[in-house]
Amino acid sequence: MENLPEPLILEILTRLNDSTESTRTRLTSKTFNSAYPHLKSINLQYPLTQYLKSRSINPQPITPFKEIFSKMVENLLRVESVCIGVDKRMRDVSFDDDVEGEGDGDDLWLSDGGWVGEWLGRVCGGLRRVSISDFWVQSCWRRSCLLSLLSGSCHNLVELEVKNAWLSVENLNPMPMLTSLTLEFIRLDDEDLNELNRCFPNLEVLNLIGVGGFKLPKIHLLNLKTCHWTVSNVPSSLALITPNLITLRLECIRPTSLYVEAPMLSNFRLSLDQPEAFAVKKFQNLKTLWLESLFIGSLLLKFPITDTVDNLTLDSRNWAKGAFKSSQFTLEKVFTVFPNVSTLCINSSAWSELESCSDPEGWEMTTGRKGLKTFNVYLLLVDPSLTFSSVACVLDQCVGLSNVSLLIYHDVVANVSKSFISKCMARWPKVKWRWGMWKEGKEDSWIMDVISD
Repeated sequence: MENLPEPLILEILTRLNDSTESTRTRLTSKTFNSAYPHLKSINLQYPLTQYLKSRSINPQPITPFKEIFSKMVENLLRVESVCIGVDKRMRDVSFDDDVEGEGDGDDLWLSDGGWVGEWLGRVCGGLRRVSISDFWVQSCWRRSCLLSLLSGSCHNLVELEVKNAWLSVENLNPMPMLTSLTLEFIRLDDEDLNELNRCFPNLEVLNLIGVGGFKLPKIHLLNLKTCHWTVSNVPSSLALITPNLITLRLECIRPTSLYVEAPMLSNFRLSLDQPEAFAVKKFQNLKTLWLESLFIGSLLLKFPITDTVDNLTLDSRNWAKGAFKSSQFTLEKVFTVFPNVSTLCINSSAWSELESCSDPEGWEMTTGRKGLKTFNVYLLLVDPSLTFSSVACVLDQCVGLSNVSLLIYHDVVANVSKSFISKCMARWPKVKWRWGMWKEGKEDSWIMDVISD
């Protein structure tokens, strides 16, 4: 161990999941000890077990978290990455659980401007990445000047991530080097995103997840390439103008209006309940599209005809049986809006909505049926005969189909599943079949592959 070269020692220390492990390791070897100050990253996480110990009947003395981190900063020569936070499971701790009064403490208020200012002056010159995950019970009622501190001194910062905090954008300076920004479960008091648009002009990656406080949010970033934007339940007018955006995941509930201008967009995942005022400029490069809505048929009516989409996934969120009669979802509309789709995936709720169409003409397709090559469906098999008839409507009309994947809900009785599978394979022997089962909230678990020539 003592003969290992220093670069290898640093690589070993860097790969440890927590910097406290690096600190312990330096005590085991002179070589590790001498290499330790050359570490360029700190990753320190406050564990849930420690939090529970501090709340026990007879708590043991624990070194404050901030003190541990500050000592680490003092022992390193140059720091390029700082990742500090609390166990993500502590996000569920509420003030009702705060019988010990932790909300009045500040040891886990990690976006504390006064404390951040103490250690930032030592590392700001070489800092390229910062990730801070706060303890919401302590941070939600304390407004932090973290952004202005970082923008005023960290001129080489390229990646910033902040979670579970109340942030201010006052005195925010431009950060032209920053290319990646993630704000998750953040409270902001500003009416819009103008300050973030102005001060982070060269962002290529932007994640805004559960960020509240915006009145008329608009993202207008010329260099943005990837964006994940999750908007709260509060009705709002959303706008996104990004000429170089390639990948977008947009989740909103009931926006009063939604406008998307992203001509280079190639991969788009859109989730919303009711598209009241929905407008997008025609997508010239869109290849992969995932649409999720409470009324998928209504969304299709407002989506512009897009002949570039090759891979399409449709999901009807929380579909209600009582609304079956008002469904406007048909395969004809799917292929009218997306005439060149070759891969189509329909999730369980959307398929249930589709099956609810009592009008046989709703299954007739005059466009797109020859181009469909791959068909994936999640089935509930509530009425196996109805489901078989629905599947038949697709397979008999889409003569170019070569790959069909049918996933059956895991709670369906085994003999019902087997009977359905046998019936399908007998009816279409030339189809390349793939069968599987699915569960809510879990990735698909394939149970068998069956190929018939």
